[in-house]
Amino acid sequence: MTPEFASETLKSMIFLAITIAAPFLLAAMLIGLGVGLFQAVTSIHEQTLTFVPKALGVCALLVLLMPWIMRKLIEFGSALFDRIPQMVGG
Repeated sequence: MTPEFASETLKSMIFLAITIAAPFLLAAMLIGLGVGLFQAVTSIHEQTLTFVPKALGVCALLVLLMPWIMRKLIEFGSALFDRIPQMVGG
């Protein structure tokens, strides 16, 4: 395996991880922003008010995006298995 091949594989793995994580991080950020704005307007500072909506939103998004996530992971895995002869053969 050449260093270029290894760095290309690592780059694609990191890009896939960022692609999969981005919707969840964005949803948690937007929900947190909305809850923070609600707390600032109403002066309600309950700890569970910040956690529960984020957890519910991320869980709902996970259920909605699970087919897409699995498709991306299977595509990446099969592409990686297809490149095994290049890894071993040098």
